[in-house]
Parts: sequence; C-alpha cells; structure tokens
Amino acid sequence: MNGFKSAVQSLFTRHLFLTNVISCGGLLCVGDGIIQNLERFHMKRLTGISKEYNYERTGRMLVIGLVLGPFNHHWYRLLDKLVVGSGLKVVVKKIAADQAVAGPFFCSCFLIGMGLMEGKSPKECGKEWSDKFLTIYMADWCVWPPAQFINFYFLPTRFRVLYVSMVTLCWNTFLSFMKHKDSHHHDVLEAQQASKPDTKSHDDSL
Repeated sequence: MNGFKSAVQSLFTRHLFLTNVISCGGLLCVGDGIIQNLERFHMKRLTGISKEYNYERTGRMLVIGLVLGPFNHHWYRLLDKLVVGSGLKVVVKKIAADQAVAGPFFCSCFLIGMGLMEGKSPKECGKEWSDKFLTIYMADWCVWPPAQFINFYFLPTRFRVLYVSMVTLCWNTFLSFMKHKDSHHHDVLEAQQASKPDTKSHDDSL
C-alpha cells in the first residue's frame, strides 16, 4: 500500500509533466470511445446494421491530446505565476483568463488538428471551424467556469491538469460528438439506404 501511495505521489511530483500529458491524451481516447459506442448503438437501433469501431479515429484523438497536453501543463503553471493569490477576485481573474486564452486555443487546435489528420485541406478545416467553433465555445462557457472555480479555488497546482482531464472526460465526449456528428449522420443514411429493399429490381423481376 505504501509502495502504491509512493508511486502515485511520484507521478504528481517528479513525473508531473508526463502524467498530465498522458492523462490529456488518454482521456480524449476514452471520450471518443464513449461516443463511438453510442453511435454504434444508435446505428444498430435505427438500421439493424453493426457499425465497425474506428480505431484510427481514436488514435487521432490520442495524438491531438498528446500534442495539447503540454500546453495545458504549462498554462496552469504560468497562470499561477501571473495571477497570484487564492481569494475570490483572483479566482475570477483566472477563470476569465482561462476562458479568453485556453478555451479558444484548445477548441481551435482540436478542430483544425483533427481535420488535418483526417486529410482535409486547410480550406475544409477552416469551413469546419466556422461551422462548429461557436457552438463548442458557447458550451465551453456553460461547463468550464464552474468547473474551473473548483479547480482554482480548492486545488493545488499539481492536481489541476488531472482534475481538468477528469472533467474533460464528459467534455471530450461532447467534443467527439461535435467533431464526428456529420460523418455519423452520413453513415446512418448510407446504412438506411443499403437496408432498404431494392424495389426496382423486384419490379423488373415481375
């Protein structure tokens, strides 16, 4: 038990950067896994066709999480240095800074980075960003200010990225839904079309 406790403490002290980066990427994978299984259930219920799990898509979520994890790690450390203290006014300032800087940056990098990894052109990535960014950012304001109040007001710096990653598990499911809802809708329509009887061939046979 003491060995386990020592290992956990080591993760949040000597190996904090690695812990934060891996947790960011790993929880994005979990969020995508949740939404993919919901999509598979949805397609099976509507069409009777089983949708294959897209491991490449989850891999892209892992990559974008590993890329953005270092930003999260350094951002919260920098924020504590720039905005010093623990009172209510300090917490409000940190939340405002987080929403003004980290929120737009993360959402934009997520949409554009995922699009590029899917093979989309910069123009196509820009179109997707313009279609989805505002919805995601408005949802960001509903989720993150209260979550970050707890983060900044109650938690020490070394636990903040992990806490944010845990909250992000739900947020990541929403992000994956927003990113992939168009392709899922297209897959469902194709499956419904494929499952319809070929009435023309049937009429010709008569």
